[in-house]
Amino acid sequence: MRACNPPDWSPARAELSGLLTSAGWRPSVISDAELALHEVFFNAWRHGGTPAPLVVVALADHRLRVSVADNSPVLPDPHLPADLLAVSGRGLHLVRALTHRFGAEPRKDGKVVWFELFKESTA
Repeated sequence: MRACNPPDWSPARAELSGLLTSAGWRPSVISDAELALHEVFFNAWRHGGTPAPLVVVALADHRLRVSVADNSPVLPDPHLPADLLAVSGRGLHLVRALTHRFGAEPRKDGKVVWFELFKESTA
């Protein structure tokens, strides 16, 4: 049986926000990264059946990569059309709109869903 309440994603959000803020990223891009993280994290819990999804945040040069691992081997299909009348089902469409790149890769015991953002010039 799965718990009814999702796990706390605030530590991952705080780490992401703090890292990008200290690296001088624009607040609007930080907000996009936080929302994309929330969508991928929640999907890992809800659809991946993972009680506490593993989050890895990597910042190199001007590229952010966020990866979230879950226990399900089922890869998401980001090209499925969103049902405009459905209560849910738009998460990956949001991630695609908010980020520069995203995808999913199989692992031995599940999958990793990731996204990337690139730092925009503040000049």
